[in-house]
Amino acid sequence: MTNTQKLNIGISACLLGEKVRFDGGHKALTFANQTLSQYVNFKPVCPEVGIGMSVPRKPIRLVETQGDVKLLDSRDNQLDYTDKMLEFSTRQCSQLTHLNGFILTSKSPSCGMERMKVYDEEGNLQHRKGVGLFAKTLMQMHPNLPVEEDGRLNDAALRENFISRIFVHANWHQTVAQSDQIKDLIAFHSNHKYQIMAHSYQAYKNLGKLVANQQKLDFDTLKQMYFSQLMQSLKNIAGRKKHCNVLMHLQGYFKRDISAQDKQELNHLILHYRQGLVPLLAPLTLIKHFLKLHPNEYLAQQTYFNPYPLEMGLNG
Repeated sequence: MTNTQKLNIGISACLLGEKVRFDGGHKALTFANQTLSQYVNFKPVCPEVGIGMSVPRKPIRLVETQGDVKLLDSRDNQLDYTDKMLEFSTRQCSQLTHLNGFILTSKSPSCGMERMKVYDEEGNLQHRKGVGLFAKTLMQMHPNLPVEEDGRLNDAALRENFISRIFVHANWHQTVAQSDQIKDLIAFHSNHKYQIMAHSYQAYKNLGKLVANQQKLDFDTLKQMYFSQLMQSLKNIAGRKKHCNVLMHLQGYFKRDISAQDKQELNHLILHYRQGLVPLLAPLTLIKHFLKLHPNEYLAQQTYFNPYPLEMGLNG
């Protein structure tokens, strides 16, 4: 991916500061508006406005009746918006194949992706396991699309994970999705080796086996299986222990090239990172320095070193 090429990200319109919420307000997300906007083109969507509801408007909620979850007016169960919302969601989501990710607004009966309140017909809270109707349709129609909520993006680890996934998603669609050459898939897998390992070593092994058995599947099926398994595996948070395992692997490439003192310095940085004393950027910067002094074409291609622009300031 070039530095100037922007990703395409869907987003609940209220998170961009558009005053489309039921009370006429918004939920402007600072990270989206001040940081992410430099690297992506946003596709804003407000499902409620999309089905013709006014701003402001009466609040709506999820109501479970006879096993079905419906979208009803909070005070009048006769006002049922379910069919309109499902129709809009299906039509809208069918037009979002170009997206690399989506940011939804939490606690919304249309856009909430998890832990939504679901009521019974008398207005009693039944459970908090609901999913907004638009969010559910989006995730069903695009199961490999990175999706997050605004509230969860306040968590540094979840934010870093989401950003990593949208860039991998974009890389895939730029280099492999439209290709009919197995070499492009092999190159993608090779270049993403350590990034995948940082999320799941087992996933990297499983994906490697899939590529190795390429002749048993037609290429389109192979790509579909690979991409699905890849995007699922990347949902695993790349924690300190997993990163340290990758860093030790990378250190091994320089065992004959760097001095005992340099090895000790890198060892100390990796240990300090694992203990939470320094950010991941500290050992990574030193490894990049060694790579500059002792070039290695295979390592130079690894997306692990630059999963997203450094300027985003996400390396924890």
